[in-house]
Amino acid sequence: MGYGKKDIVNLDGKKLMVRDTVLTLSNLISLSRILMVVPVIYLHQKNALQVNNLIISLIIYGVVSDYLDGLIARLTNTISEFGKMADPIADKISAGLLFIYTVYLGWVPLWFIIFFATRDILIITGSTLIRRKYGKVAMAIMSGKISVNILSLYWISVFFFPEWTEVQFWLMWASVAIMTYSFFDYMHRFRLIMKGAEFN
Repeated sequence: MGYGKKDIVNLDGKKLMVRDTVLTLSNLISLSRILMVVPVIYLHQKNALQVNNLIISLIIYGVVSDYLDGLIARLTNTISEFGKMADPIADKISAGLLFIYTVYLGWVPLWFIIFFATRDILIITGSTLIRRKYGKVAMAIMSGKISVNILSLYWISVFFFPEWTEVQFWLMWASVAIMTYSFFDYMHRFRLIMKGAEFN
């Protein structure tokens, strides 16, 4: 498929070129983040809930890839409509599955994953409405990325350092706070876009 290039002005004033393509290195990195979840869970179960070097390597890849895909897309000028959708979805699926696993183990409260899932379903619904109206996907916002980072710290503390109960308590509530803030941030952006504001 050839490139369909469009100059688009973002709500924050940044001007980006978005391509109509799928097979880019950054998109493959985004999608690979989902694939690392299954071996992490399998190896953890097989190893009697003990962490080994391979599990650590997979988790490090998952964290690094979340920064790497966007960086490569910008450096190679391959930001795409598919990539704008694949990156946050990969975040949501991989984080969701890993949190479901820790809920299953009894290390994370059930209400937390319900809160997490409800928020993401509402955000995805808004993104779907934007796509139907304008034929393109709105890019993730900074508060959403910060939310993913805090969630990652919480999950890592639970998974690798189960004895850090006080740290986990504060990271859990920090996650709830930033997820709540980013939800309203997304809703504000959604209202602006639906009223006709330009966006990437």
